Formats: sequence, C-alpha cells, structure tokens
Amino acid sequence: MMPSPSLESLRRRIAALDGNGEDGHGPVLPLGLPDCAGLRTGGLHEVSPAALAAEHDGAALGFAAGLLGGLARLTGKPVLWLAENGPPHAPGLTGFGLGPERLVVGMTGRPKAALWALEEAARASALAAVLGEVRGMDFTAARRLQLAAGHSGTTVLLLNRSAAAVTAALTRWRVGAASGGDNRWRLELLRCRGRSPDERGVVGQWEVEWDGTAHRLGLVAPAADRPAVPERARVA
Repeated sequence: MMPSPSLESLRRRIAALDGNGEDGHGPVLPLGLPDCAGLRTGGLHEVSPAALAAEHDGAALGFAAGLLGGLARLTGKPVLWLAENGPPHAPGLTGFGLGPERLVVGMTGRPKAALWALEEAARASALAAVLGEVRGMDFTAARRLQLAAGHSGTTVLLLNRSAAAVTAALTRWRVGAASGGDNRWRLELLRCRGRSPDERGVVGQWEVEWDGTAHRLGLVAPAADRPAVPERARVA
C-alpha cells in the first residue's frame, strides 16, 4: 500500500528534523515514584486506560502527555503525536510542557497508515519521542517498533485503547482517574522488564497528581496523612 499524500508530507517533515544520532538507549526519564527508576528512553512503552470510560481515557491521555512533555524537556528535542480521531486539545497540552515549539501533530486515519507513520518516526533520531494512539498491536509490529527505537534512541509511547496488551513493550502502565481532581490518577505498572509482578499481576501502584506548573508528578498523601479541614472551611 502506498502512503497517502498527507503521510508523505509527514515523512518529509520528520526527515527535515532528523539528524545523526547515537545508537542505543539514552538517559532515563525520572518519574518521582518510589521503587521506580524511571522511564527508559529509546524503547517501547504502553499506556492503557483502566476502563472504557471517558474519565479513565482522559487520565491515560494525560499521563501519556506528561511523559511526552518530560521526554521533550529531557532531550531538548521535539516530539510527535500521531492522533487517532482528531488533534489533541492544544491549550490543555501546555500544562504538560507541550507547547507548539516542542510538539508536532500528525493525523494517520487507518491503522496501517498509523503503523507506517510510527515506524518512520521511531527511526528518526531527531525526535525525543513519538506517541501513537492505537487499538492493539500484534507482536511482530511491536517488536519492529522496539528495535527501531533501540537503534535510534527515540522513545515510542503507545496509548493503547484495546484490552489486548502489547507484549513487546518494556513497560505497561494502566491509568485510571482518581477522586479529588481532574489531574489526579491511579497508576499501575503491570509490566517492567527485569521486575516480577506480585500475586495481583502488579509491579507497582501509586496515586499521583499532576502539577501543571512544575510539569511533574507528585504523590497524593494517604487519607490518614492529609491535614484536617479547618472548622471555618467546613460546610454544615
């Protein structure tokens, strides 16, 4: 199948950004989570919503955007967002460190076209990362992305809205909305290469809140550790 004119344009834009980079993995993106070394760059990582509901999908999208912004800041390179059904809300992305100077958005349409664009971007060493919105992916396609990312050093994030896991991913995150705010999430690390899950199938779990000013995650204090509401602030 020949790529469409719009994808050809996207490829030319990626090629224009591209330069000579080093092979292999680069630095680790710190996440500020206990017992989590951070996100390994130059690899394939998966983020999935905890359930098929708008609030959980929004939580997964927000977490993925936060990772994308962090990778852009870490490397000083732009990132590519390959959207599935429409461009992301640009004003909202600024709170994740994704201003227009750091973000390129592409619309892919068909799944085959999306995979083609993901592979092209994964080979582009001038990109910090590429985020692809997908609905599942077979092992062969995922393995190709992992190999391309490992060679170029470009991190590949998959926002996977399918129940089927991407088995070649270095990490798999399940993200759900938590009470207390729009940017408060429940993170579950279900897969992390080199670490074994517990009896529930979870490597680690945290309740976090995104700081849109500092552009970073912060742990939410357990209910017992939170300060009491002053008497004057209580509603009768």
